[in-house]
Amino acid sequence: DGIIVSFSIEVMHRYRQQYALELKQSTEAHAALEKSTLHFKQILDNLFTYVALLDTDGVVQEINKVTLKQAGCRREDVIGQCFYDAPWFSHDEKVRLQLMKAIEAAKQGQTLRYDVIVKMGDGLVPVDFQISPVRDENGRIVGLLPAGVDISARKQAEAISRQHKVVIDTAHDGFWVTDLRGNLLEANQAYADLSGYSIEELLTMRTSDLEANETPAEVRAHISEILAQGHALFETRHRHKDGYVLDVEVSVNYMAESQRLFAFFRDISARKKAEEALRIAAAAFETHEAIMITDAEANIIRVNRAFENITGYRAEEVIGKNPRILRSGRQDSAFYAEMWQRLLDDGTWSGEIWDRTKNGNIYPKLTTISAVKNDQGATTQYVSIFSDITERKQAEEKIHNLAFYDALTGLPNRRLLLDRLSLALSASARNKQYGALLFLDLDKFKILNDTMGHDYGDMLLVEVARRLKFCVREVDTVARLGGDEFVVLIENVSADAEDASQNVALFAEKIRSVLATPYQLKEVEHHSSPSIGVCLYYGDCETIDELIRHADMAMYQAKGSGRNRVRFFDPHMQQSVETRAALESDLRRAIADRQLRLFYQIQFDNDHRAVGAEALIRWTHPERGMVSPLEFIPIAEESSLIIEIGHWVLDTACRQIAAWSQDEQTSNLVLAINISAQQFKQADFAEQVAAIIRKYRIESSRLKLELTESVALEDIDEVVVKMLALRRVLGVTLSLDDFGTGYSSLSYLKRLPLDQIKIDQGFVRDITTDRSDALMVKTIIDMARNFGFNVIAEGVETEAQLAFLKENGCMAYQGYLFGKPVPLEEFEALLERLPVREAIN
Repeated sequence: DGIIVSFSIEVMHRYRQQYALELKQSTEAHAALEKSTLHFKQILDNLFTYVALLDTDGVVQEINKVTLKQAGCRREDVIGQCFYDAPWFSHDEKVRLQLMKAIEAAKQGQTLRYDVIVKMGDGLVPVDFQISPVRDENGRIVGLLPAGVDISARKQAEAISRQHKVVIDTAHDGFWVTDLRGNLLEANQAYADLSGYSIEELLTMRTSDLEANETPAEVRAHISEILAQGHALFETRHRHKDGYVLDVEVSVNYMAESQRLFAFFRDISARKKAEEALRIAAAAFETHEAIMITDAEANIIRVNRAFENITGYRAEEVIGKNPRILRSGRQDSAFYAEMWQRLLDDGTWSGEIWDRTKNGNIYPKLTTISAVKNDQGATTQYVSIFSDITERKQAEEKIHNLAFYDALTGLPNRRLLLDRLSLALSASARNKQYGALLFLDLDKFKILNDTMGHDYGDMLLVEVARRLKFCVREVDTVARLGGDEFVVLIENVSADAEDASQNVALFAEKIRSVLATPYQLKEVEHHSSPSIGVCLYYGDCETIDELIRHADMAMYQAKGSGRNRVRFFDPHMQQSVETRAALESDLRRAIADRQLRLFYQIQFDNDHRAVGAEALIRWTHPERGMVSPLEFIPIAEESSLIIEIGHWVLDTACRQIAAWSQDEQTSNLVLAINISAQQFKQADFAEQVAAIIRKYRIESSRLKLELTESVALEDIDEVVVKMLALRRVLGVTLSLDDFGTGYSSLSYLKRLPLDQIKIDQGFVRDITTDRSDALMVKTIIDMARNFGFNVIAEGVETEAQLAFLKENGCMAYQGYLFGKPVPLEEFEALLERLPVREAIN
């Protein structure tokens, strides 16, 4: 139709131009022009598309019969009218607006195309519609040509296709399509769930990759048989992604037209197990467990002697009756409805039921019901195996009330530890013997959980518990308080304080060494270490809470001194804790009292031009003087003050960027600030950044947010969404700080929308003397460049370091070689003596 329309337009132009010129010369030319116009109209009327001819104002000059017939209109009702006022567009103002826009575009030489709904007769018809400009031989637009094609059939086909896909995707049975060589071309979610593979993984596999019963050669032979028969129904076994094998029933059909095999799969593992259970039950029917067999309608057809002993009913009293005669009334009809639904869906059900014996006693029983199916998959019997668990329930109730042990490690929990510690203090007072309490915390345990998953964390905790139990005597107690915190209670160490201290020190060092030995967690060798705090006790001079608190304080002292340490508690620790509490209290007033300032450390490019700075927070205390960030930042992190401080830093930095934008010398500087994990994890963090950027009306690319690897690994999907909002929507620059010190992998790194990687100064420090650090830095730079990231190195202090970094492709630098962090006034004075790069890529 499109070719016909184009042809007819060209014919119309040529005839009309030719005969219009001759019209001035003779009446014969006028008659020929009329004949030409009539010929064009005949062509137009024989088109199966909806076609009209408009002047340049959008007024209808001509329209074909197909359009008039389908719309139920007369030609005189349309000719001379604006095209968008035609009756088939009157039902929808949105369509009229689209037409107006298309007409205006055509006047400018453009063609817009829409799928629109038009009114044809009494119904609505979907039409693929466009308006094209009509040009004369000089290229001038002399008219407009709207044309539309009825796409009802296409829309209906698309709808049917979507319906079919929905049916396949939502089916309970697995489904796939393969070619004749066994390559998977399609698969639904049900089969992905059944096999453990994702749909994307399945589409890279062959039939033989999943088949557990047949070799690849046997699979090919089986496909040949199916091609010969056209269809097949059989049972086989497929291998799950996790390695185990499951039974499946397969229904497959061969479609010769498409040269494809279409297969449906149903997991029949439960049915197979039920059949096996029935065979075993038949061989061992008379066991100590009660067995009841019913027909498909749930009428009892057989019971064993154990059933009679437990229920009190003789076999002849229950044969032919429904098992509901045993109900106690404790469980309502909803319970039994759910039980039967699960039994019908899965073919098996296990759980506890309260039943009533013949003499009226109510008792709990542990029951397993399995459906027995024939070869056609129809249920023929149900087998119920149960046992009286009255005694066990009583024992479980006692255990539940005690609740003294940790479920994961099997170690005593806090409650049992407190009981034993109370007894130990009393025994110490009575026997005049020193004892000790060791408080252990695993170093960097959270990183293992975040990078490898909680399964690996649990495996580590179980292995730590096993090693601790191996280290202690039977009289000692190893307890888990929760998370990665363990406590070891040592009793009867010595009557002499000095001797007790030495013995406990040796014992603690032994534990530290044992726990620092590498762990084999599945396929991963993991290195961990403990921080151990020790507090001796003698008699009941200290309360239990004080003893635990002092051991905990000593543990934090060990962690603060570099981890993988043993530290004993002494009174000076208490003073340190009180000092820390006072410092936290002062920090809460620091922002309001304007004690916080930003210092600026300059950053250079390879041409020794200033490209920006990193803003570093400093605290000038009215009494303590300058407080080191190493001292107050950890306090801010632990007390959540870091969120308030981080917001202040963000606001102050943006205000400074706004001030610099007024000066040509500083207008292109990029200012970097550090973002804490707590600050970044706020749900509205991106909105906060956007609000401050709007507040100071700064160019967002001049603000650089530095994130640590631990921030990026918290929840990779959520982090990527938030980073995209910051980078793509707001235009903020993102840098990954301290790169190389964490546990990030390439799989994470390639997903992060970063602009820059910052090499940690720990690697830069020894690059000229340590081959490992030099290789690490070169690798980081090469990797970053391959990912398209900018690279900046921090901690550059010597010309040799700078030369090495430049030689290996580093792009920017920061460190004492160029300048230390200084107040704003000194920083701006430094800038006046230096060239500044005009633009940042």
